[in-house]
Amino acid sequence: MGEGEQFQLGTVGALSLSVVSSVSIVICNKALMSTLHFIFATTLTSWHLLVTFCSLHVALKMRLFEHKPFDQKAVMGFGILNGISIGLLNLSLGFNSVGFFQMTKLAIIPCTILLEILFLGKKFSKRIQFSLAILLLGVGIATVTDLQLNVLGSFLSLLAVVTTCVAQIMTNTIQKKFKVSSTQLLYQSCPYQSAVLLISGPYLDKLLTNLSVFSFNYTTQVTVVIILSCVLSIVVNFSTFLVIGKTSPVTYQVLGHLKTCLVLAFGYIIVRDPFNWRNILGILVAMVGMVMYSYNCTLESQQKSNESSSQALQVREGADSDPLLSVENGNSVFNKRSPVWSKEKD
Repeated sequence: MGEGEQFQLGTVGALSLSVVSSVSIVICNKALMSTLHFIFATTLTSWHLLVTFCSLHVALKMRLFEHKPFDQKAVMGFGILNGISIGLLNLSLGFNSVGFFQMTKLAIIPCTILLEILFLGKKFSKRIQFSLAILLLGVGIATVTDLQLNVLGSFLSLLAVVTTCVAQIMTNTIQKKFKVSSTQLLYQSCPYQSAVLLISGPYLDKLLTNLSVFSFNYTTQVTVVIILSCVLSIVVNFSTFLVIGKTSPVTYQVLGHLKTCLVLAFGYIIVRDPFNWRNILGILVAMVGMVMYSYNCTLESQQKSNESSSQALQVREGADSDPLLSVENGNSVFNKRSPVWSKEKD
């Protein structure tokens, strides 16, 4: 199996792992919050990150991956920013309607594209832009309901979108710049992310729910479901870094919207959530956009690979046909004549 085929297989595996784990944890958390009334989302996220770090530390001691230290300031800034973005997303949901929060999530893709174009010089073809527009239209039809605007909620949503976009772009950039794996980056950034949320979580949850996480009645059933949620979060966090490292922040956001549609579908099938024709239409349109995006990405990737191969072939043919290149590379002509020169000098 060639390197290209291995990379594609690894990418498909990462995407599949991300979808399965994310849908599973959403269903688990929905049962925890709706049925068992544990509604402290930010604090729960801090526990997720703490458990993820502990599990990775155990894996490091078992030598399942190699610790690779790099720029500590970059890790600290990235970890803190990630923690802040999670907290802001929770605040955005708390101070806005569900419909406006879904619009906030939809805004992450165009914001990410804009930032990558402005600061990273990245280009997106019209085919990619069109497929993303179809995808966002479908998700909007399926998920956006009421749009109740307020100044504070809008400001929090803006901050949440910007910090989330920057954090996801940093994930991709750091992995490629410092040549670290998703596991290595997650291990080093988890303490900072969990610290931010462990400190701010109880206060944010108190602000949003008027309840204290410390006074909640932790029954055996609640505790078991929380542990299950934390175990699933290990896979979710790992697959998130894996997907962004192997693909791009935009692809990860596309995958996130696909997971939203799948959660809606599973919610209807498993727990019989209310469902109407608009949800079905939106999911179908989003699926079309997802297929178009995947096809166009694969097509452009193959075109770039073919161009790189043809350029390499041209360089190789030029090296074979130009004797000066062989002289510069091996100095073979000069090496053959050097004994003659030495005799003349003698």
